[in-house]
Amino acid sequence: MKRAGFASRWLPILLLVPQLSIILVFFYWPAAYAVKSSFYLQDPFGFGQTFVGLENYSSLAGSAEYLRVTNFTVIFTVLVTFFSLALALLLAAKADKVIRGAKSYRTLLMWVYAVAPPVAGYMGLMLFNQRWGPLTELFGSLGWEFNLRADYFDTAFAMVVVSVWKQVPVNFIFFLSGLQSIPKSVREAALIDNRSASGRFWDVTFPLLAPTGFFLLIINITYALFDTFGVIDTLVKGEPANNPMTLVYKVYIDGFRGNDLGGSSAQSVVLMVLVLALTVFQFRMIEKRIHYT
Repeated sequence: MKRAGFASRWLPILLLVPQLSIILVFFYWPAAYAVKSSFYLQDPFGFGQTFVGLENYSSLAGSAEYLRVTNFTVIFTVLVTFFSLALALLLAAKADKVIRGAKSYRTLLMWVYAVAPPVAGYMGLMLFNQRWGPLTELFGSLGWEFNLRADYFDTAFAMVVVSVWKQVPVNFIFFLSGLQSIPKSVREAALIDNRSASGRFWDVTFPLLAPTGFFLLIINITYALFDTFGVIDTLVKGEPANNPMTLVYKVYIDGFRGNDLGGSSAQSVVLMVLVLALTVFQFRMIEKRIHYT
């Protein structure tokens, strides 16, 4: 078999230049600037800056509010990731068994993917509206006086529900594709060996979905940490002080509303390090248990 190649060694480099330029301009340069800014106390109007060393980082280490936001971010990320994957896997398993009207059924489950996070947040505002929201009225009939933006737990609950609802269709698409790629012969052999549907799923189907599940695990953790910004901003906009927020949203609040550019830069650097450490842990510890063949 003839191996494809480039006539000139400069051609592949030239083809990589646009992508590398985008990465340099929109990732490496802002990241380097954030690291530099984290060592300074900056004037919010750009008139000057004072070198303070690690003072911004030491302030974060001794901040009870930052610790509270960190704890909420961990809980929020775990809940959104778990429920997004679990619900999507359940729906994909059910959709895989549908014979009549399968395309319509799958389309209804996937259309939410086209909704932008801020739009999903506004839909959440309507559903949880204190005066006429249908979910608020439902909770009221059950004895739960739901108060969005006024009660910490209620606001956190709304953030998790809307974020999960927004992410389920993406996971559903991948899980359904993974289920449909399982050979029919494997399913038939599993049917002979185990008559229990739940037993076949956990012993055969679920392990074969491990590569897809690992990929979605990384995607969902990243989504919960960063891409939920639009949902959170819409749900708590104007009243963030006594409401839950994630680390990413706190960077925005402190930097653009509190004008603490040095402190917000330090927070972004800490967040980058945490995400990098989490990614390394996932690939070194979890991926070793996953087989792709």
